[in-house]
Amino acid sequence: MADDKLPDKAASRQVLSAFLDSASQLPQRVDSDSRQTGRLIFALDATASRQPSWDQACQLQSEMFTATDSLGGLQLQLCYYQGFHEFHYSPWLSESRSLRRTMNAVQCLGGYTQLGRVLEHSLKQHKQQAIQAVIIIADAMEESVDVLCDKAGQLGLLGVPLFMFQEGNDPAVQRCFQQMATLSKGAYATFDAHSAQQLAHMLAAVATYASGGFTALQQLQSSAARQLLTQLKS
Repeated sequence: MADDKLPDKAASRQVLSAFLDSASQLPQRVDSDSRQTGRLIFALDATASRQPSWDQACQLQSEMFTATDSLGGLQLQLCYYQGFHEFHYSPWLSESRSLRRTMNAVQCLGGYTQLGRVLEHSLKQHKQQAIQAVIIIADAMEESVDVLCDKAGQLGLLGVPLFMFQEGNDPAVQRCFQQMATLSKGAYATFDAHSAQQLAHMLAAVATYASGGFTALQQLQSSAARQLLTQLKS
């Protein structure tokens, strides 16, 4: 199956649609070296281990864009891996109808993680046109830590931070994700069913960073924004 061909089957359509129902118009980037619309890769682990929390995760992701109908100052590309060596990505999307159709096609399938493919894809996309950030939401890591960290470091040298959000508390996953975030000059955080709202705020803060730059993130008053700022400055 081609990397950019999305599956036809849909799962949890009503919940997935929540991602679009509150899509917001975000500010244009104000960094002096970036005058174009912000571009954000949003990568999800869609392997079977995440099925129990998939519906909740999709509801949380709706918080990344709140209150209005369009993405405005942000272009978003949805990526996910699942099943046997399946890696999918959408076109770059800037309006809710197309993104709704894309997300409605997602379902969780058993398989190994493919974080390396997410990073390779991000490097390729950045070479074609600059991206401002990559979000990865996952609960497992079954690949070479050294290889993943090398690719994370390459993104860091290009000025593309990784925002690593770990579901659960697996210590090996934590160590790897923290290293990836550090090497890319990004940030790391964990979440579970009890910290859902905090993750929602984190996603909104990253979206603001991608669309409005560091200055826009500094203007946010949330604790999530402060947490990201602390790591981005370190």
